[in-house]
Amino acid sequence: MTESVRPSDLVQDSFPDSVLSARPSEDDILEAMKDVVDPELMVNVVDLGLVYGVTIDDEANTTIDMTLTSPTCPLTDQLEYNTQLALDGLVNSVTINWVWLPPWSLEMITEDGREQLRSIGYNL
Repeated sequence: MTESVRPSDLVQDSFPDSVLSARPSEDDILEAMKDVVDPELMVNVVDLGLVYGVTIDDEANTTIDMTLTSPTCPLTDQLEYNTQLALDGLVNSVTINWVWLPPWSLEMITEDGREQLRSIGYNL
């Protein structure tokens, strides 16, 4: 007696791991990071000058060298979470490498960042 095969027996329940087909550029990463807003200053981390560097490997895993306006900032977890959200679907994984040198200063803010700060009342 032969066993019959049902169509549902042919369906595989496992799906391939989600792997991005295209490696994003540094500009793609920086543009996405503009969605990550410093919760105290209400300006994105790119225009504040907090992103010091971006490294992307061949598998679209990304390491971001980033600093804070103050080493005692209590909001690193929130910034890490928001970075993960901003880069979801763009990279396979993201790691933030918190760096302290050179120390962040007002000179690192872009002109767009300065305009954003002026619009909320800061005098730069």
